[in-house]
Amino acid sequence: MGWLWAIIVGLVLGLLAKAIIPGKQHSPLWLTVLFGMLGAIVGNAIARAAGVAATPGIDWWRHVFQLVAAIVIVAVGDALYRATLGKRKQRV
Repeated sequence: MGWLWAIIVGLVLGLLAKAIIPGKQHSPLWLTVLFGMLGAIVGNAIARAAGVAATPGIDWWRHVFQLVAAIVIVAVGDALYRATLGKRKQRV
C-alpha cells in the first residue's frame, strides 16, 4: 500500500507543480509523477532537517516543503527533458 500512496502523492504534487510553473511543460505524465515523488522525498528531508517533520494535526509546513521541492524538481527536470529527449521528438 505504501507504493500506491507514493504514486498518488507524486501525481498530485507533480500536477500541482506543473500548474504553478508558468508556461507549458513538455514532460510526460509518468515523468511528472516521478518528479512529484522525488519532491515529496526531498520535501520530507528538508522538513525533518528544519524540525517540522512531525507536528500535531496536519503537517502544513511539511506539505509546503514538499510542494516547493516538487516545483523546483519539475522545472529542472522538464528543462533537462526538453534539452535531451524533447528536441528529438520535435524534429520528427
